[in-house]
Amino acid sequence: MHYEQETRTPTLTLTETDALAAAAHAGQTDKIGVPYIEHVRAVAHGLVPAGDHMARAGLLHDVVEDTDWTLARLLSAGVPAEVVALVDAVTKKPGITYRDMIRTIAADEDASLLKIADNAHNSRPDRLAVLPEDQRARLAAKYEDARTVLWPVVDPELLETVVRRINPALLDGVPAQRHA
Repeated sequence: MHYEQETRTPTLTLTETDALAAAAHAGQTDKIGVPYIEHVRAVAHGLVPAGDHMARAGLLHDVVEDTDWTLARLLSAGVPAEVVALVDAVTKKPGITYRDMIRTIAADEDASLLKIADNAHNSRPDRLAVLPEDQRARLAAKYEDARTVLWPVVDPELLETVVRRINPALLDGVPAQRHA
């Protein structure tokens, strides 16, 4: 899909993007019962060193998947086209397995970094600890498998920075040459 933004639509600031995400996810909670906005803000926080476009994508990465917002509506609201493209890249599509989605994401470094940040937050030990054992084990394996595909795609220094900001517990899994 090609994303074009009307030149008349002003681009949302990072603060305005946060407000959009907060409104879109209002009343939603995640798997552990925490307000959903906390997850997307944590992902965005981790992505700040990669630039404002990445932080915006972090704030909005689940908005199309989990709310009534569409890609077109994001564009018309002033979300930059490059951010909308990243949101689209990490949004689940019907009929596509998680593993196939991860392989597709791995074709783009920015999309990979966005998914790594999402994965890192979802993999935090404090978050996984409150889930039932069977769900915890299934998710841990799923996220670890995704990391083996996504981590090699991303600049090693940026990978370490993002992982350190979101989930330092994962640094032990980063190959030694990446964080020596």
